[in-house]
Amino acid sequence: MRILIAGQTYAPALNGQSIFTVNLAEGLARIGHQVMVITSSRAGPDRLLEENGVAVQQLQSIALPFLHPDAHTTLPFNPQVSCLIRSFQPQVVHIHDHYPISGDVLRQARYRKIKTIGTDHFMPQNASPYVPLPPGLKPAFEKLLWGWMLLTYNCLDVAAAPSRTAADILRRNGLRVPVYPISCGVDLARFRHIPDLDRVAVRRRYQLDPQKTLFLFVGRTDGEKRIDLILRAFQSLPRQDIQFAIAGRGAALASLQALARDLALGDKARFLGFVSAEDLPLLLNSADVFVMPSEAELLSIASLEAMACARPMLLARAQALPELVEPGSNGYLFEPGNLRDAARCIALLADHPAQWDRMGAASLKKVQSHSLENTLHSYEKLYDGLLSGAFPRSLSPRRRINQRIRRAISNLLRS
Repeated sequence: MRILIAGQTYAPALNGQSIFTVNLAEGLARIGHQVMVITSSRAGPDRLLEENGVAVQQLQSIALPFLHPDAHTTLPFNPQVSCLIRSFQPQVVHIHDHYPISGDVLRQARYRKIKTIGTDHFMPQNASPYVPLPPGLKPAFEKLLWGWMLLTYNCLDVAAAPSRTAADILRRNGLRVPVYPISCGVDLARFRHIPDLDRVAVRRRYQLDPQKTLFLFVGRTDGEKRIDLILRAFQSLPRQDIQFAIAGRGAALASLQALARDLALGDKARFLGFVSAEDLPLLLNSADVFVMPSEAELLSIASLEAMACARPMLLARAQALPELVEPGSNGYLFEPGNLRDAARCIALLADHPAQWDRMGAASLKKVQSHSLENTLHSYEKLYDGLLSGAFPRSLSPRRRINQRIRRAISNLLRS
């Protein structure tokens, strides 16, 4: 099968959408499909790369540093997109956002009657914090962002979302095409429990105390991740036997480091910066508890990776994160934004180390259904369904408007 994947972000970016898209594209190529990715280039002009069996076409983009240090976009109506689709002749087009590249690809696919699918990784809460608006205007702005996204995704044949929660959110906000929850997946061969790991050596490599209970966050250090809440929770606990490590980079890193200094956390908080792909499974295995305090997660690949390494979990009871934790079984959930409840759960986990192995085993069992192999198989089934005609083509925006007008007139005549 020839599959064209499109989206604003791809390797070497380390956000969730990029990581998932790379895993999907390379996984599909590994099992025999022809895969092309169209994405943006942050390194200058257009260029074509070959990466692990995937043809990656990068299109020149412009930086948007006033929104976010990593923000960039291509310009819409890029003529290169039409040439690429005509040359590659995909049977299925799979978009991963609603930004200009995906919009161009979708328009060309519909014009050529190519089957289309889109995976949603978007929540307005991931974007609105970076736009300087008065708080009173945030709800209207987020509604506008939803409208922009749905204008694209309602033109698809079918959609996918990384969790049941994410699929429900899409339906509630106006998605009319069929939507199926499919996990982002995790490579269980790469992320696995290593019982004989020299945890002391790994911790010392990152200047972490081997004697303290280690709570670990992995991911972007951006505002919506709410790392600040955990820092404040640690400061509120009058104990020296716990340590919080933050692995990752992001727009809020400097402000989080300043907050840790202001709170006088000292060695209770350690910022590890970027952790290589080779070291990440080792670092996860060296931690006692994994923490994800974010309030805007449609699943959380980092949490899946920690579960695959058999870690007890401490997650916010927000969006899709409760799908990953059975309280008391493989970890605990705390009320989002609630410092006292976060501190209570931190202390609860730190005070019962005898439960960690049992909780880690429960995490490992729960993550099996999220294997990357299951994810690839589920997407193959969706692609096959599209090609066999299992999903009706979605209505174009003009046809939807005309249908609404006819329905309104019909209702008036009946009244």
